[in-house]
Amino acid sequence: MPVERIRDARRLGLVRFAENRVQDAVPKMDALADPELEWHLVGRLQANKARRAVERFAVIQSVDSVELAERLDRLAGELGRTLAVYLQVNVDDDPAKAGFGPDRLTNALGDLLGLASLRIAGLMTVGRVAESADAARPTFRALRSLSEGLRARSPAIGPGLSMGMTADFEVAIEEGATIVRVGRAIFGERPAA
Repeated sequence: MPVERIRDARRLGLVRFAENRVQDAVPKMDALADPELEWHLVGRLQANKARRAVERFAVIQSVDSVELAERLDRLAGELGRTLAVYLQVNVDDDPAKAGFGPDRLTNALGDLLGLASLRIAGLMTVGRVAESADAARPTFRALRSLSEGLRARSPAIGPGLSMGMTADFEVAIEEGATIVRVGRAIFGERPAA
């Protein structure tokens, strides 16, 4: 969304904003220059944009591999900060989506928890494309169940569950979402490029 729309939302009290791409967010961050805003990266992070993401975002919600987590940890350490991240989980094993498979995440947990400059705030998933919001419920329920199981093994994993978007956020909340991504509900459709 254009900076003017974000500025209007800020005047109405919103302080947490998200972008899919680093290169789209940085000019908006610079134009707004508001230290009270908390920016989340929710899209897939390219390795060549990792440093800029660590420098500029409060939270990266799309950590989808151990390799990316290790890179972010190294960069955050170099910058002397602790970076909050969400581990993206492909609970539906959808080949079109990024993220750890549940078994792969369970197996990688020790490595991820050993990264000193990352704070694992929770898990994130993208709901399945479905005809009704309720059809996404199994995805959200599976993420919540995975989170509960992982947290029982290691309380160092935060309780955050980022799941649900404009079309299905009510169902996601019913299933335990702590963060929903509802930009379209707030701002409407994206302007044509």
